[in-house]
Amino acid sequence: MSWSPSSWRNFPIKQQPTYQNQELLKKVEEQLASYPPLIFAGEARNLKADLARVGRGEAFLLQGGDCAESFNAFNAQNIQSLFKLMLQMAVVMTFSGEKPVVKVGRLAGQFAKPRSSDFESINGIDLPSYRGDIVNDVAFDEASRIPDPMKLIQAYNQSAATLNLVRAFSRGGLADLNEVHRWNLDFIKNNPLGLKYEELSDKIGRSMKFIESCGINTDNTPQLHQTTLYTSHEALLLNYEEALTRKDSITNDWYDCSAHMLWIGDRTRKLDEAHVEFFRGIHNPIGCKVGPSMQEDELIELIDALNPNNEEGRLNLIVRMGANKVEDHFPALLRKVQQEGRHVVWSCDPMHGNVEKSSSGYKTRDFDNILTEVRQFFAIHENEGTIAGGIHLEMTGENVTECTGSQSCAITAEDLASRYHTQCDPRLNANQALELAFMVSDSLKG
Repeated sequence: MSWSPSSWRNFPIKQQPTYQNQELLKKVEEQLASYPPLIFAGEARNLKADLARVGRGEAFLLQGGDCAESFNAFNAQNIQSLFKLMLQMAVVMTFSGEKPVVKVGRLAGQFAKPRSSDFESINGIDLPSYRGDIVNDVAFDEASRIPDPMKLIQAYNQSAATLNLVRAFSRGGLADLNEVHRWNLDFIKNNPLGLKYEELSDKIGRSMKFIESCGINTDNTPQLHQTTLYTSHEALLLNYEEALTRKDSITNDWYDCSAHMLWIGDRTRKLDEAHVEFFRGIHNPIGCKVGPSMQEDELIELIDALNPNNEEGRLNLIVRMGANKVEDHFPALLRKVQQEGRHVVWSCDPMHGNVEKSSSGYKTRDFDNILTEVRQFFAIHENEGTIAGGIHLEMTGENVTECTGSQSCAITAEDLASRYHTQCDPRLNANQALELAFMVSDSLKG
């Protein structure tokens, strides 16, 4: 079937807002289509090549960031904190695992969120669900929950500013390995995890002095001074994605230039629906969430629809089963894909299958369940002789209290209220994310 950036409009679609002002929506879409791309096709091709190395076991994928980016919490400090945390986690895993880490942020576009229900009810009042700042507002009143097309423009502008700052951090010296001690976030420094990171930093510092004495330094080896942080988000609002899809002047292929990598959620991955139709035509590296309801033959059909040429680095399957389901459901899917000879990157999302309601009434995730799912993911790959390619985390560089547990900051249900800042799902804080990185590094070393 022929494909175009707008061919998805001929297919049924889920998880979309209902805009009251269709004329304004059309004008906004046209305005976005005239704006510069947020990323370039060559950058997306670079990520695809990096992910091909991940699929072969030559690198490891670290994908993480906000559950849903916020307009109100948008500032340079929050972006820098997440950037530092990604660097910390990557250096921990690189040093122990002895392989490069491909860093992909859930940022500069991660605004829209799928919802389990179209409506939310509080004290007997029903209002449309909050679908992310790109759609409506989190405040629970009728005016706030009306989808506003102008928010698409605000999301683009915030994404452009975020990307600009991330590129400055990546090239401007913050990523210099001589500055590895500076990446330690202030509220981590004095706890046991921060001290463990400082010990690792000392080892890296000594290694840097050694190689510098051999004539290798940041002046002649840019890799010691610079890094790359790719961007990604769930491509939920296809009118936004279509407006930022451009034909590459070099290859004549279509790329969604809203992010380097896009993914399809577990709720919108049906073969005969709009999201699969849109994704099959863009040439970015793409992801697809794989939940416990996925069937073996269904997964092969989905892989063939999204990656018909069986290209390495094209498709990342993001497994999100839950700690109590991954052992029952994942091995058969893994074996089937292996038997059929399909090239995919397997990564573990231990967040979305482990949401629970705490005794204090807050939606949370227990850190022990997150660790359990990651450990099981690695163990299953080891048993099958396949490659555990990466992890996919909802996390923040801020000192929030949204997920319970962990040795580094034992958050209880009663603690959640103190710094519960997420606008949607609970995130790992920097302590918890770094603790998880040390655990993953042990698995990579093994």
